[in-house]
Amino acid sequence: MMKDIRSLYLRANLFTLLFAVLTAIALVFIAAAQEKVVTVKNVPIAYTNPASGSEMYSVYCAVCHGATGTGNGPAASAFAKPPTNLTMLAKNNNGNYPDRHVDAVLRFGTSVPAHGNIQMPVWSTLFRSLNSGDSDVRIQRVHNLVEYIRSIQAK
Repeated sequence: MMKDIRSLYLRANLFTLLFAVLTAIALVFIAAAQEKVVTVKNVPIAYTNPASGSEMYSVYCAVCHGATGTGNGPAASAFAKPPTNLTMLAKNNNGNYPDRHVDAVLRFGTSVPAHGNIQMPVWSTLFRSLNSGDSDVRIQRVHNLVEYIRSIQAK
């Protein structure tokens, strides 16, 4: 008799545990299904004034890096890791603005895996399409964008 009661309690506890595990799994799936999916829309590059680093930043960079460069643009939530806080480049480099690095990233892109499956555009290639391949204008665009990003460094 005692053995039957113990067996009954054991089955009841096992059933309760199984029910709790299945409920937890179901809740995880429900939460995942309700998660908001953010997508970044690809659009053709718009023409901007090559002499204005500020205008180029606003049109090309702010959607990810934010209007002030802090990495909080409207598309930032689509990344596994927020875009770089561009205002901290000098501070994070012992007070020296890494202009050569910024230039290289703009010209050749970056392989930051934290961006997930969304890649930062190679701006030099895109700039080439704006001015029929005129390399002087492309160089001017990259230079002025590098200098604009220098101007927004945290003091």
